[in-house]
Amino acid sequence: MKKLFFVIGMAFLTSSAWAEGEITDAMLKQIRQSQKMTAADKALCNAIQANSIDLIAVNHKNQNELDTYFSVETKQQSITNQKSSGRCWMFSGLNVLRSDFALKSDTLTVDYSQAYLSFYDLLEKSNLFMEGVIACADKPMDDVRVRFFFKSPIGDGGTFCGIADLTEKYGLVPHAVMPETFSSESTSRMRQLLSSKLREFGLKLRKMVNDGKKKSDLIEEKTKMLGEIYHMLSLTIGEPPTEFTYAFKNKKGKPLSEKTYTPQSFYKETVGKSLNGTFIMAMNDPRREYYKTYEVEYDRHTYDGHNWVYINLPMEDIEQMAIAALKAGHKLYSSYDVNKLLDKTRGYADLENFDYASLFNTSFPMNKAERISTFDSGSTHAMTLTAVDLDADGKPLKWKVENSWGATWGEQKGCLIMSAQWFREYMFRLVVPNEYVPAKILKANKQKPTLVAPEDPLFAED
Repeated sequence: MKKLFFVIGMAFLTSSAWAEGEITDAMLKQIRQSQKMTAADKALCNAIQANSIDLIAVNHKNQNELDTYFSVETKQQSITNQKSSGRCWMFSGLNVLRSDFALKSDTLTVDYSQAYLSFYDLLEKSNLFMEGVIACADKPMDDVRVRFFFKSPIGDGGTFCGIADLTEKYGLVPHAVMPETFSSESTSRMRQLLSSKLREFGLKLRKMVNDGKKKSDLIEEKTKMLGEIYHMLSLTIGEPPTEFTYAFKNKKGKPLSEKTYTPQSFYKETVGKSLNGTFIMAMNDPRREYYKTYEVEYDRHTYDGHNWVYINLPMEDIEQMAIAALKAGHKLYSSYDVNKLLDKTRGYADLENFDYASLFNTSFPMNKAERISTFDSGSTHAMTLTAVDLDADGKPLKWKVENSWGATWGEQKGCLIMSAQWFREYMFRLVVPNEYVPAKILKANKQKPTLVAPEDPLFAED
């Protein structure tokens, strides 16, 4: 009987505790009374429910013809298309490399194969997963780091650090030598199958570690597993070439004499140097101290390459470095929260494009730091910064990027224009060659970085 009373009492306490946080009938009545619709609200309700929110929220005062003049603009190049893949970082990074090659060669052009780098990127991500699982094998399955690996074993995303590491290790090949496949352009099913296989492998590796297997046994087993991943990638993306013949084309499209290359020799001829150590990655994160460096734990290149290290800088410094590099003709890798206040029809990003506040009779007052902290905003898409328009005092009025959504996207034929105000609020990362970085920033970039957790909202890959 005492046990029965105890159970009933605990149930009552649990119910009471829960009731303190529930929506009560009285609360619901108060909510309804405070939100009675006017005739205007009813008309607005009809309009919103029959149309997209963006269509109703368009700020028509901001629909004037776009000014497409830029006082500083790099040479135009063809627009790429990542299609149904999350490889924007790779497209932007290779856009920068082919642009730099065009600056050096003056008469020659090149288009790099994204499929080639994708193959090795996914192979190395598989290795990262396996090594991460082995390193955390002594922790329970619900440990935050174990869940980090098993939740998303593999993905399309990355940063420019990946371009530097992958090209130095595996070289490059022309697009014509290893073109896109269905699975390289539409990656979801391939990634789903790879993820399932990796989770299976992860469980086996955990068991081997906990059964006390030797390190040599783990390496042997992991190598076999990577062989299966390699086979799956070869069937879907194609096996990467180790040697090929290729003829460069001049600016008029005329082929020159053919030559035999390896991916490494082609990289040497077109890039000519190791990228690592030649650039800084600048981040604008107002939550953290500026002029400090940070390193992302368990980044994509922890085992195969260099870990993701960046320096946190105010937007003013980032803008000045971008302007200096663009004036010298260099396109730049950059990343943004691209879908915020973006007019996709015009290809224009501006804070005044849509008036959501008036539409819903509310406000959206969070600043950049608050948006990042609450997962409301973060870097979602990499694009290639190509131009800036400056006022009489050298201050930016607007910016322009080459996007990777195809040449028919938007009214800017594959490019996107951003107002200076939008740029400051929704731009996050910029890769700048060292020669355009002030000495004080280069010095600060060499300090020992603070280690930060990969779950941070700003460290999702582009």
